[in-house]
Amino acid sequence: MKLAVLMSDYRTGADVLERLSAEKLGIILVGNGVYHATVKEGGKACPILDRKADFYALTEDFETRGFTAANLDSRVKAVNYGDVVDLIFNDYEKVIWL
Repeated sequence: MKLAVLMSDYRTGADVLERLSAEKLGIILVGNGVYHATVKEGGKACPILDRKADFYALTEDFETRGFTAANLDSRVKAVNYGDVVDLIFNDYEKVIWL
């Protein structure tokens, strides 16, 4: 199964994410979830980014929080709303929201 996960929170959802299994996993960071792609706690990147997955961050959401694409971890691709729609309809069979 090809699974897309929209993560909209920074402090919750990681435990559920750890239990998910898919042949292809895409994690789309939206809302406060974009902090996973930008914030480094104690000098370390967010452990969620260590998962085997494709990572995306919604441009409108990280820019609203004062970040630019240059602030994103190199494992995360910046996407706009149109890109998210394309990912959901073309690349993934199922979508969940955390």
